[in-house]
Amino acid sequence: MRQLRNGLGVRAAPAPVLLGVGRASHLLNCFLGIPSSVEKGVSGSWQRYFLATCLFTQCPETCLSQLARIYQLTQAPANLYSIRSSGTSGFAGKLPLMTSQPKITAELDERFSRVQYLPVDDELAGQRIDNFLVARLKGVPRTHVYKLLRKGEVRVNKGRIKAGYRLKAGDTVRVPPMKVAKKAPPKRLSHGLGRVLNEAILYEDDGMLVVNKPSGIAVHGGSGVDLGLIEALRQLRPDARYLELVHRLDRDTSGCIMVAKKRSYLRHLQQCLRDKTAGADSITKVYQALAVGSWPKSAFEVKAPLLKMELAAGRERIVKVHPEGKRSLTRFKVLQRFDGFTLLEARPVTGRTHQIRVHAQYKQCPLLGDEKYGRDDVNERMRRCGAKRLFLHASSLTFALPHDRGVITVEAPLADDLQCVVEQLQEI
Repeated sequence: MRQLRNGLGVRAAPAPVLLGVGRASHLLNCFLGIPSSVEKGVSGSWQRYFLATCLFTQCPETCLSQLARIYQLTQAPANLYSIRSSGTSGFAGKLPLMTSQPKITAELDERFSRVQYLPVDDELAGQRIDNFLVARLKGVPRTHVYKLLRKGEVRVNKGRIKAGYRLKAGDTVRVPPMKVAKKAPPKRLSHGLGRVLNEAILYEDDGMLVVNKPSGIAVHGGSGVDLGLIEALRQLRPDARYLELVHRLDRDTSGCIMVAKKRSYLRHLQQCLRDKTAGADSITKVYQALAVGSWPKSAFEVKAPLLKMELAAGRERIVKVHPEGKRSLTRFKVLQRFDGFTLLEARPVTGRTHQIRVHAQYKQCPLLGDEKYGRDDVNERMRRCGAKRLFLHASSLTFALPHDRGVITVEAPLADDLQCVVEQLQEI
């Protein structure tokens, strides 16, 4: 006999009973020996939970264990009835007689409990209404924003609009009240990280920032990341009305990254990034990377299509050279050769995910410290010499400011830990 937490006694079945949807109600009557008259007294909510658990686990004994645990946790009133076993299944015990499932109430976010009127100025003109709402309704799921737009509950100048509507200067956006669960407050920026980021600002004007991003900091929060670079900058600059990433860097990559302080700058810089030619308005990104092995002398550029793939049910992202991938081009230049390593300058012409890392692997010279595409044996050996992270650094950015205000070049020297690795290789 096996005792459950609330005192139910269940004799183990000789083998798990495989259930289908058509046998769900039959299980309650036959396997447990519950008469149809008693079955009607069981709450519909509990019955649905019971059947769903059986279908999921394909094991009635496990279902009863879970049911007993839920009942004990919810502390339902002791309004119980007994069920006697009348079949060969050997069930005898008590189930809770409940009229409904326990209700879990979440605290609502008061920011969205009333109608909001959002004005549109010249800086926001031309933006799609869906992107406008997602950026301003922080904490509201994107799916809920699109639901409001589909139902016509969002009005612009008292009229209904579609998700593709582009805002005009002087528009007034009416957002209806919403019931949105209040989320836990974001992780606070520590004094130490705030000081590091303040010192990492390489360039700033009235429309943008260039930050020397430290390695190990994701550019934005998300799954498993409490505080990203952009969230940290917003806490560092609480008076800034607008702060958005212009482009991205991998979490382990350090170096120059652009952040827009005005939407006009964001539009201009992202248009420059989309311009793949070497014209006056393009953006030139230069990286320094340490490759394992001797880089081929003729490999001045790598032109190999890259395909993004999802592994482990979407929890891991990997990129491979594949004929069905997107066109990708990286230009390489050898800066210095060492015994078993090559210091490279890399200039990505296209901006694919993990582009430099995968193109280096494609040439049989993966980057040092790359845990996804690199060589584990070399990474482990060099880790003992101080190379504890990916050797990839965005060393400079060259870009044209909007309104013909000139061309700017911003440089970020190698971090001390990477410079130390280079000095050790020079001594060998």
